[in-house]
Amino acid sequence: MGFLKEFKGFAMKGNLVDIAVAFVMGAAFGKIVTSFTEGIVAPLIGMFGGVDFSKNVVTLKQKVIDASGNVSAEAVVLKYGQFITDIINFIIVAFVMFLVIKGINSMKKKEEAAPAGPSSTDQLLMEIRDSLKK
Repeated sequence: MGFLKEFKGFAMKGNLVDIAVAFVMGAAFGKIVTSFTEGIVAPLIGMFGGVDFSKNVVTLKQKVIDASGNVSAEAVVLKYGQFITDIINFIIVAFVMFLVIKGINSMKKKEEAAPAGPSSTDQLLMEIRDSLKK
């Protein structure tokens, strides 16, 4: 029973739960970025630059079709266009995460800069000291 209690204590720590939530949010955010890149960024690049990266491939070996019309061997291709699209996705995610971390750090600095008053215990001790001086 001690092992289960120890595991429960570990699993329910705030940091671990926060990491799990962040992981799920990150996966959902990745899908949003992929949709944004494929649905908005890639068509705009294609419109202005005439290039749709996701469909660019280099064929290393053509597919083999036998006499009856069946495909006996698929084509071997390098999908470098999809790789470029994935790099764009990564850059967008990294930039947004940078902005989020920067915002969190600036909020932490504001909290640290705020002067903290004495604790309730210190306040009580100061009142006792002041009353004894009288």
